[in-house]
Amino acid sequence: MVTEEQAEQEIDALNKSPFVQLARKAQRNRYMVQQRLYQLRWLEKHGRELADAGITMDILRAQAASLRADMKDDDPDEDATW
Repeated sequence: MVTEEQAEQEIDALNKSPFVQLARKAQRNRYMVQQRLYQLRWLEKHGRELADAGITMDILRAQAASLRADMKDDDPDEDATW
């Protein structure tokens, strides 16, 4: 039976192990790839839904331009008097 103190010491030693650090890095890399895959799958699905609803890139570009113009009109620095 391992005491709590022995377990803590072993945990500390393993956390410092270059092999544990290597495995952790590999695990993080795999996780990042999986997350990117899930994100791209979601974007693909969402893009198809937008296209099915009749949304096009031209519509989104026009919307973005309109939003930029609205934001410029609301710029408080434009009216500031120093």
